[in-house]
Amino acid sequence: MLDDAQVKNLARLARLALGTEEPAMFARELSGILALVEQMNAVDTTGVEPLAHPIEPRPRRRGDAVTEPDRRGAFAAVAPKVDAGYYLVPRVIE
Repeated sequence: MLDDAQVKNLARLARLALGTEEPAMFARELSGILALVEQMNAVDTTGVEPLAHPIEPRPRRRGDAVTEPDRRGAFAAVAPKVDAGYYLVPRVIE
């Protein structure tokens, strides 16, 4: 367990100003964190492959599949002017 002097030294190194009651509080919290790290280090991980992420990655994109019917002919039929599948519009910039 960390004591107040160690916490004050860490605060000095990190250039943090601590109040009079904070070293004791931070000593308890940091000691709890260090105890958790020790507990995790005690777990036997022999034969466990390291992962970049704990969840199996899935493709970020959906498959390239047609989901809409081809309505190009129906749209071209109601357009004022169409040439080779392109809509013809009046020129606006001379």
